[in-house]
Amino acid sequence: MSLLDQIRAKARQNKKIIVLPEGTEERTVKAAEIMVKEQIAVPILLGVRDEVLGVAKNLGVDLSSVKIVDPVTADDAAGFAAKFYELRKSKGITLDDARALLKNPLYYGSMMVYDNVANGLVAGAINTTGDVLRPALQTIKTAPGVSVVSGSFIMIVPDCEFGDNGMFVFADCAVNPNPTAEQLAEIAYSSAETARVLCGMEPRVGMLSYSTKGSGGKHPDIEKVDRATEFAKQKYPGLIIDGTFQADAALVPKVGKSKAPGSDVAGKVNVLIFPDLDAGNIGYKLVQRLAKAEAIGPILQGMAKPVNDLSRGCSVEDIVNVAAICVVKAQ
Repeated sequence: MSLLDQIRAKARQNKKIIVLPEGTEERTVKAAEIMVKEQIAVPILLGVRDEVLGVAKNLGVDLSSVKIVDPVTADDAAGFAAKFYELRKSKGITLDDARALLKNPLYYGSMMVYDNVANGLVAGAINTTGDVLRPALQTIKTAPGVSVVSGSFIMIVPDCEFGDNGMFVFADCAVNPNPTAEQLAEIAYSSAETARVLCGMEPRVGMLSYSTKGSGGKHPDIEKVDRATEFAKQKYPGLIIDGTFQADAALVPKVGKSKAPGSDVAGKVNVLIFPDLDAGNIGYKLVQRLAKAEAIGPILQGMAKPVNDLSRGCSVEDIVNVAAICVVKAQ
């Protein structure tokens, strides 16, 4: 059984309510029907009811078991606006501003998750990552002890003896262009949680650089990763983590033993933390294409409640899979 099959099976064991703000988007409508048929999640589509049903009719999709909510006319719209106003009034938001913003399905959906009407949110088929994250950060906010949201990929590399039989978590590959040392430490912690919850792995985290344990001399980029490693060890004492490592020292036992002989993590890493978004994004795409790896993600990490972003080039199956991931995270 593939990892995604395992995640879907786990989602079925304890279904959660997942709100889909892009309720008139064709792939999302198809995905909602599949979620119900395969008992993966309890989807809620946001949008004008007649428009959503019109899309479904044109597609031959049955939404008879799917709840549709119009943010403009919903019974709880006024209550959500009042709560959003209380959350954001210190930032200069007025009650009228809140009412206007809550007409946007992304804001309304985020308030549903904030208020426990839904357990998670999936969007991004027709919206940017920034559009999806902005309302979520203003309402749901980040998890306790974490100040930064990051994006990881689960990488499954065929015929690979490294990591966990070829399975890895790469981060940050999607959100933060140049994280600080403190943010890198938090990204390491969030990525370890992704490995544990979604992959069933015991995370062994490696902080990557072009230097292994000072071999590259002194440079601000190396020093940042060194500080990040120490921050992570201090803030998360139960986390199995070390660095700085070059990629081969992190992955290959023989190289790890040679380059970092005092490390219990070198050569055994299954969670790779890249120093910046350039390295992370390039790294996962190279492995995906050259090693013919399966790349599952991006998986948004660090939110207090599950919010998952989609690629705008996503397929219907991608949306279903991301919803299943959202359910498992909510469990």
